Amino acid sequence: MEEKMFTPGGIDRLQARSDRENIPYPRGDGKVKLVNSEWLDRHLHDAGLTIVDVQPNIHDYIQEHIPGAVYLTEGVLRVSNRGFPGSFSPNACIQESFRRAGIDADSPVVVYTGKGAFSGAGDGLGQTMMAYTLAKYGHNTVYILDGGIDAWKSEGRELSQDYPAVEPSNFTIEVRDDYAIGHEEFMRIKDNEGVVVLDARPSAFYGGKGPWRKAGHIPGAINLPWRSLMAESNPAQLRSNEELDMILEEHGVDRSKTVICSCGTGREATNEFVLLKWLYLYPNVRLHEGAFTEWVTHPDNPVVEGMEPGGGSIEAVPAR
Repeated sequence: MEEKMFTPGGIDRLQARSDRENIPYPRGDGKVKLVNSEWLDRHLHDAGLTIVDVQPNIHDYIQEHIPGAVYLTEGVLRVSNRGFPGSFSPNACIQESFRRAGIDADSPVVVYTGKGAFSGAGDGLGQTMMAYTLAKYGHNTVYILDGGIDAWKSEGRELSQDYPAVEPSNFTIEVRDDYAIGHEEFMRIKDNEGVVVLDARPSAFYGGKGPWRKAGHIPGAINLPWRSLMAESNPAQLRSNEELDMILEEHGVDRSKTVICSCGTGREATNEFVLLKWLYLYPNVRLHEGAFTEWVTHPDNPVVEGMEPGGGSIEAVPAR
């Protein structure tokens, strides 16, 4: 008999392996779950199911999409606010966008993205960004299509160029403020014992190379590149539970801690927030929406370079 081992999330490995086959995954009343292409194909024509295409370019959707899917670009989710480039759009704008897509807060919605058959611009993050936003603003049953449209296509499933007839919904925003962590609270708790800050950016950015006015990362943040959690051939498909367990364990991320997911602008971090909060059921997970972009707008905030969380000096680095 195979020996039982325990994951960083406190879930028995054998049980986790079994659970991943029970779709939607995981069981329970979480707002966001994972489904696969086989499940979606069986439920494609269910009354009340809305399928949202978040491919990177409208031409990708025009060229091919899953039958019945409505296009909703993630570009509507964020706008400039008093000059800061990465703020969520006003509630009324997000509400109207969800209404026009026919999204009902109490009816299931499946979100997916892809590499983009026309643009080739997809990085896989559109579906976690949309899933997080839907849940944050009041949706109760969000399904992410593991592998997105590329997994769907690889299995030879039907594609369409038809546009669905969508009746606008009455979606009413109810913001779940406990998901995100603002700058002041982040400053207050980030260095506390029992708090771990994850930086989901690529290692090159974390270590010191990037577009920001300061190089490096927030002191104490641990680099866990979001792409390392995904299949090599498909950035919208999660690695196996066994691989994810090992990665989380190697980075010291366990369910006893408060985990703050950060990155460059708050988008990459949605990948790790979704994984930890809703798929691994960690009890205390927050999203640092302002992320490194907000951090470096404060001239007194220190940064460190290199691949260690503490880096070398933590003196403030002047803006360039």
